[in-house]
Amino acid sequence: MDTGLLILRVVVGLLIAGHGVQKVSFRLGGNGLAGGIEEFRHDGFRGGALTALAAGAGQIGSGLFLALGALTPMAAMAAIGVMTVAFTVKWPHGLWVQHDGYEYPLVLVVVCAALSFTGSGRWSVDHAVGLTHWPGWLSAAAAVLGVASGLLARLLLHRSTTDERTTADARTAE
Repeated sequence: MDTGLLILRVVVGLLIAGHGVQKVSFRLGGNGLAGGIEEFRHDGFRGGALTALAAGAGQIGSGLFLALGALTPMAAMAAIGVMTVAFTVKWPHGLWVQHDGYEYPLVLVVVCAALSFTGSGRWSVDHAVGLTHWPGWLSAAAAVLGVASGLLARLLLHRSTTDERTTADARTAE
């Protein structure tokens, strides 16, 4: 079981961290911070560099902590939050990734929630420092708060259709 948790944590954690690196740099096929800002703008989010940096840092940090098995429920909570935002962006396209759907963010949310409940296993920082048993309520709270924080970020940072029309009208007037 510990080997399976190690493989799962490392692969999922590094993929999440890598996705964050792409948002803020030219590494791993990213388009730099300007590309991350444009991606969020295109998806209807306000906040510019701050939004891109927060998302990138959240993905890099939570991904690395998951890969290491360090503070696993909290790392899972942060990863669930950023992937919930991605889920909401992909929602209108349906489930399947072939149609730019939410399949991949959903898988990452579920895997992170499961890691919050299972713990990180014997080969982890948590185990090395004696954090082998997180209370069940903490794992549940991490999963719920992760989803809630992602939905709150979407609510606060996403432009309404009225905002989009106003922005489009202002660009047309220029």
